[in-house]
Amino acid sequence: MAIRRGALDAPRDAPAGGAVSADDVVGADGTNGTNGTNGQVDMLAVGQLFLDVVFGGLGGSPRPGEETWTGDFGWGPGGIANMAIVSARLGASTAIGAVVGDDPLSGLCAGLLEREGINTSGLHTVAGWALPVTASLGFDGDRALVTGGTPAPGKLGEILDADVHPRVAVVHVDDTTHDVVRPLVDRGAKVFADLGWDDSGAWDTTVLDGLDGCYAFVPNDREAMAFTRTDTPELALESLAERVPLSVVTLGSRGVLALDAETGERVHVEPVPVHAVDVTGAGDVFVGALAVATLTDWTLRERVDFAALAASITVSRPGGAATAPTRAGLVDWLDEHPSAAADARFAFVRDAVP
Repeated sequence: MAIRRGALDAPRDAPAGGAVSADDVVGADGTNGTNGTNGQVDMLAVGQLFLDVVFGGLGGSPRPGEETWTGDFGWGPGGIANMAIVSARLGASTAIGAVVGDDPLSGLCAGLLEREGINTSGLHTVAGWALPVTASLGFDGDRALVTGGTPAPGKLGEILDADVHPRVAVVHVDDTTHDVVRPLVDRGAKVFADLGWDDSGAWDTTVLDGLDGCYAFVPNDREAMAFTRTDTPELALESLAERVPLSVVTLGSRGVLALDAETGERVHVEPVPVHAVDVTGAGDVFVGALAVATLTDWTLRERVDFAALAASITVSRPGGAATAPTRAGLVDWLDEHPSAAADARFAFVRDAVP
């Protein structure tokens, strides 16, 4: 399904923390987002899958010996699933490639992804392995993560479905996915790379070699400066532009920087003013929405604005990436928050959603 100006038909918005049924994810060509046509899909997300349990609205870090209650709570598939879910909700036919176990939580996550209209034929079951669980604790405007379990065994390149031909793909690039990017590029996909946080603190620059062939890289400012050994996000952006056609650096409450190395166009998109309730998965929602926007004929600024809007709406709700908006939900939110988003800035979104 090619998404063009005026071609984003609108499903019902998802309730906070809820899922959109497959019937709600229907493309402009009348096909359902679950399968695509002859192996063709708009977006493929490849990487580590988790079950996320999100606790927001905490007054501070939990202290030993105490119990803390919060009404800001959500749960659902996380990790690479965040990109797939936002893609499906925004109207793109979507598939996912990941390892799951034979445990009940793996089955639960697979079922929820199917309810979102996502093609789950690329989920590969490994007997005896259990899906990791991440607890996200939100306080002081940020979140802390604790993950239980072990990383997915094996290499995702070994299970990549040769019959799936995505127009765009989001890949969590690490030593298990170096053999994923090139096959996707050879199939004509524009690959968005996600590297993630280096908890060792080494920020090994050779990791950036995994960007070879990728179309875009979207780190946050701390990650970008650490990987490029630069002192400012602007310098990091320019350094990354030597590796990928589209470099994007997110700045949190200060907006987003983007540079198209092929045209030289550079933009600094201002943040959408919202009260951040839960920032869990905000970066994933941004990347997934930006990948979907690449399927349009929008300008670079419009594509980044679109992704920023989707991410900002998500952080204004408790529950993490499970609360990502649908296409109709974008316009509904703009109608409900005229002071938060200038109408002229997002007129292109209104034009795209009937």
